[in-house]
Amino acid sequence: MAYRHIEVSPLAGACGAEVSGVDLARDLEDAVVADIRRAFLDHLVAVFRDQDLTPERHVALARRFGTPERHPMVRAVDGHPEIIAVTKLEHETANFGGIWHYDLTFQAKPAVGSLLYALEVPPYGGDTLFANQYLAYETLSDGLKAVLDGLDTVHTNRAWAPREAYGAHRSIKLYEDDWKEMEATHPAIAAHHETGRKTLFVNSNSSLRFVGWTEEESRPLLAHLAHHATRPEFTCRVRWQPGTLVFWDNRCAMHYAVNDYHGRRRILHRVSIGGERAPSRIAGPLHEDKAA
Repeated sequence: MAYRHIEVSPLAGACGAEVSGVDLARDLEDAVVADIRRAFLDHLVAVFRDQDLTPERHVALARRFGTPERHPMVRAVDGHPEIIAVTKLEHETANFGGIWHYDLTFQAKPAVGSLLYALEVPPYGGDTLFANQYLAYETLSDGLKAVLDGLDTVHTNRAWAPREAYGAHRSIKLYEDDWKEMEATHPAIAAHHETGRKTLFVNSNSSLRFVGWTEEESRPLLAHLAHHATRPEFTCRVRWQPGTLVFWDNRCAMHYAVNDYHGRRRILHRVSIGGERAPSRIAGPLHEDKAA
């Protein structure tokens, strides 16, 4: 794929690419936005280095690709309701996102993607892994594809239920007053709205059971799929630097924040783009090659 306004260098065979030749703090021409969107769709994870974004410019950038949404549970950065701070401080041992997952699948319309921007990172450690779920689906046996293609999965935010884990000793705070259990049902195999490709759409963080199955019956198959979905050959690894922005497709890429930097500080800002429609087994029309 030739890009007219940016340079794209793949990070790994499965997914991920570094995108250069663009200053994201500037007002971008529609043609540049279209090239970035194409790189995002082609590589699932687009990595931009040496960016200088204020919170306002971060949100403005996200708006070029969709509508930023408020996180339903995590408190926003003061004055910026669309931004959450993904933070782990020196005294903390638990991190945020330290399990393979899609974001917000317990919502009827999960996030399309997220733009995560590094403010402070440790000198080493704290990388983020991504896994290509197109490949996870395509490498399943024909028999298992046939089983999964007719199944729906119940997703829940139950993993967030022990709210005391986000108490005074945690730098990430939840909206305690209006916290509620959330649940949504999605196809186990979903079609990407823009590319039309099928993707495995379950994850160990929020997929509770298959519709019509008990949790006990569902557990072995969900565990097998979680293991399969994150095989090393499906993944790429992003090493953070201050000023790095990563834009990933939450419809076909899972991610995992590596927690290997105890005693050191890591602060990133995240803006998520709200889902325009629920995952389905049938893809919509391909996105036109123009700015959102």
